Amino acid sequence: MGRMNVFVIILMACSLLLVLGTLFGGLVSMARGGTDAPQRSNKLMRYRVLFQFVAVVIFMIALAISR
Repeated sequence: MGRMNVFVIILMACSLLLVLGTLFGGLVSMARGGTDAPQRSNKLMRYRVLFQFVAVVIFMIALAISR
């Protein structure tokens, strides 16, 4: 396995952890409630969608490199 492959795998793992972290953060915020919880949850879910997009792009790059 080349250095580039290892780098892309590490990048994929980090992006997936970001997605998971923002997902749980948004869920905890919704469950906790409060006056500003809907805005905070909405912001975290928007970040989650952005991080998912980045993760998919990195995954596509990994597939392109592996061929």
